[in-house]
Amino acid sequence: MNQSEVLEILKTVQYPGFSRDIVSFGMVDNIQIKDKSLILTLKLSTQQKDKKEVVVKLVKEKLESTGAFDSIRIESAEGAPTSPQAAAQIPQALPGVKHVLAVASGKGGVGKSTFAANLACALKNLGNEVGLLDLDIYGPSLPIILGISEQPKTTEDRKLIPIDYNGIKVMSFGFISGNETPTIWRGPLVSRMTEQFFRDVEWGALDYLVLDLPPGTGDVQLTLTQKLRISGAIIVTTPQDIALADVRKGADMFRKVQAPILGVIENMSGFNVSGKIEGEIHSLSIEGNNVDVDEDGNFSVRMNVFKKGGGLEESKRLDVPLLAEIPLAQELMETTDSGKPITLSNSDSPISRIITEVARKVELQLED
Repeated sequence: MNQSEVLEILKTVQYPGFSRDIVSFGMVDNIQIKDKSLILTLKLSTQQKDKKEVVVKLVKEKLESTGAFDSIRIESAEGAPTSPQAAAQIPQALPGVKHVLAVASGKGGVGKSTFAANLACALKNLGNEVGLLDLDIYGPSLPIILGISEQPKTTEDRKLIPIDYNGIKVMSFGFISGNETPTIWRGPLVSRMTEQFFRDVEWGALDYLVLDLPPGTGDVQLTLTQKLRISGAIIVTTPQDIALADVRKGADMFRKVQAPILGVIENMSGFNVSGKIEGEIHSLSIEGNNVDVDEDGNFSVRMNVFKKGGGLEESKRLDVPLLAEIPLAQELMETTDSGKPITLSNSDSPISRIITEVARKVELQLED
């Protein structure tokens, strides 16, 4: 067995916790073969002894399984190879874009896409140049949330031109495939399409490119963290434990690739009920909640439909701010379904004011 064949074998050894192999990370420094003896030199920059031992064990087992060598020795080299963390932080791949802002969660159905679209609109309202990219290949939501049914045009060199939505540059796989067509793709195709949205779209000069990520920690997220430097990530969750369990995985992924987490959004955080009672009444209780009623019969109560405090709990675990608690609101549902985000259609509503305040917090955290 020669050096090239050994190198091909080592390309099948993935670095623990990453989808890439030790060869692509630059960890294989030297291969010496004499008769049936092999000396392999690895450059492992991690300070974690147990992780180094895992890599050495994986490499040795893989090479021993070939039966090509009677003696295998693995040595450590001086110097600093490209570590997984450093490799994940590739220099800005989008010229002209100041900040790439990822909106993520580990679980579907938490309202992440609705929040991402409204955040992009709020940032635009504050005077920024904004782009919005829907990276959910399997279930793109932006065509519905923004009420867009047209297809993007292309330049002479076949780059996609984002659709202009009230001054926001928008791109979604749903614009290309049609929202009625199911997408059945394997991982490599998803990764390739994800990278195309970075490199083959004419984004131009932007202050913020908001990325609406799909749920989970799959191919899109891995491609994203390997190809782009993320300025910051916002984690969206609902209050209950079943959502938090998956959201934690998504948040920890950003930590592993050293992408800053700006804070947590608790969505669907309670439901405000208000009204007026005619006639004399001394006390009122709704679903076990004691309600204060003023002298005119007006009352207001917040009902915790999906528990309370999950977002705060996760923000404390991550040691990042709880950026907002966004309650369930009929107006938010109606504007989303009608393709008119609430931060554009009613910028003075209570929900819009909450999301606008989040946009201001993002500006403060990412200001140059």
